[in-house]
Amino acid sequence: MMQYIEPIFRPPSEAKSLILQVTNGCSYNKCSFCEMYVSPQKKFKPKAIAEIEKEVKAVAAQIPDMTRFFLADGDAMTLSFRRLKEILECINKHFPNRERVTAYCLPRNIKKKTVEELAELKELGLTMVYVGCESGDDKVLECIQKGETFETSKAALVKLKSAGIKSSVMILNGLGGRKFSEQHAVNTARLINETQPEFVSTLVVSFPTGEERFRAGFNGDYEPLQQSGLFSEIRTFIENLELTNTVFRSDHASNYLVLKGTLGADKQSMLEKIDLALNKPGSIPLRQEWERGL
Repeated sequence: MMQYIEPIFRPPSEAKSLILQVTNGCSYNKCSFCEMYVSPQKKFKPKAIAEIEKEVKAVAAQIPDMTRFFLADGDAMTLSFRRLKEILECINKHFPNRERVTAYCLPRNIKKKTVEELAELKELGLTMVYVGCESGDDKVLECIQKGETFETSKAALVKLKSAGIKSSVMILNGLGGRKFSEQHAVNTARLINETQPEFVSTLVVSFPTGEERFRAGFNGDYEPLQQSGLFSEIRTFIENLELTNTVFRSDHASNYLVLKGTLGADKQSMLEKIDLALNKPGSIPLRQEWERGL
């Protein structure tokens, strides 16, 4: 029914969504921290609209009441406005009870799309995108070969908000190592403050297959943060946030310390929880090493 080129990745909150693989791999795929699309079979390629419609029709015949859809792979928003519109119209045609469609997104994916085009995609069901910003610090972004800056990330988030599409911004705790930890936290908070996304989540940077490629971007000068360093960094990040109604999650499997709430209402309680983890080890539960993962 569905023809996937594996591996397939999705955000935790899309567990109940139908994953439509409208592209294979990531159109950029140069970020030194990312190992998701490096295997030979994940070379970037859009899927033909005829193939997508064939799969959508097959699923609709068996699960007609499906309401949630996630467009894979790494940055489906790189597709043209015309192609995205065709995909959304196809979903709407076969699933009249559709509630929402989401996708991963890189800031660069938004640059050539107008606010009016994005607003039309929103009306067709694209209600939210998961934006991989990783950091708001230009030096850290340079070191990880992200190909983005504070300003390009900000521009994308502002344009999405103007179009009415919600943003779930992904940030990597520990990305700058010990040397850049403070500026990574402070400037990332500044990016979030100036864009006020609807959702923010943090993950802990990790390297299941090794750090060689990542360290090269730092000229070998990278010292990973241990637990206390990670906690201190996320404390600095949250302390510098000035948000009105952003849902914050630090509950991905890579995190040692689980944090959930709305900022700014729950800011103080989150800071107190982090302080307990820092100053009174054992006073609150942490995710054990064997429990952590991607």
